[in-house]
Amino acid sequence: MSVLLMMGSAAPLIVVICLLVIVLVVLIANIKIVPQATAQVVERLGSYRTTWHTGMHFKIPFIETIAKKVTLMEQVVDFPPQSVITRDNVRMQIDTVVFFQITDCKLYTYGVTNPLMAIENLTATTLRNIIGELDLDQTLTSRDIINTRMRTILDDATDSWGIKVTRVELKNIIPPKEIQDAMEKQMKAERERREIILKAEGEKNSTILVAEGKKQQAILNAEAEKAAAILRAEAIKESKMREAEGEAEAILRIQEATAQGIRMINEASPSQGMIALRSLETLTKVADGKATKIIIPSDLQGIVGAATAAMEAVTTKTPEA
Repeated sequence: MSVLLMMGSAAPLIVVICLLVIVLVVLIANIKIVPQATAQVVERLGSYRTTWHTGMHFKIPFIETIAKKVTLMEQVVDFPPQSVITRDNVRMQIDTVVFFQITDCKLYTYGVTNPLMAIENLTATTLRNIIGELDLDQTLTSRDIINTRMRTILDDATDSWGIKVTRVELKNIIPPKEIQDAMEKQMKAERERREIILKAEGEKNSTILVAEGKKQQAILNAEAEKAAAILRAEAIKESKMREAEGEAEAILRIQEATAQGIRMINEASPSQGMIALRSLETLTKVADGKATKIIIPSDLQGIVGAATAAMEAVTTKTPEA
């Protein structure tokens, strides 16, 4: 009986403790920590209340709920290939890669039901519209233009959804098999054409270089011959100058010797007989037994006559002796 009384008196205390534990558990359960680069959209009684960012937050139990957890990092979505038709009626498959980032959590949560599906459908329709304005060659060579146009259109369309499209890339462009075969043949023909052009340009450049080499060689040979001719002319000129100097030196020496002889004769004061004999010797050398006519100056004739008379006198006196 006493035990029952004791249990009856302790029951309210146990209930209070249980209630405190439940309240504590509920409070702890409503303490939320938001990680880095994420956000949480909070609703109060079914309507938007606020957006929690990085840090610790407390949610009112049973009144506030977390409607959506949002990743703020840039996301990449690879959509499957889409069938498109070009302006020249060529069907091909193109798959795209879209880079986007959530900038407004409220618009992202309440702006569209399924954001990824909406972006995929919007990408497919935009790609078909753009490719429909281009022919096959433009589609294959205008990736940057297509990427830029798609990014601009998608960014404008998703702005009301709290999404910013940062980049759009065409991952693969897959034309039909027959188009691929024709492109391969065209590429092969283009490579062969370039090979022929490069070979012709190489032969042309080789011919030009050979001609330039021969021209340079001819110029060098002509310059060498010119230099040799100049050296030869200078050598001949030097030789003639030396010859002329030698002849001038010889003439000068002869003239000096003659002058010296005349000076010595003048100093010796020769007699008339000696002069006459020298004159006769000179006449003898002049005649040399070959001349038929000899013109003798008048003064020399007198000298010769005196010399002849002297010789006759000497001859006359000799027999008498």
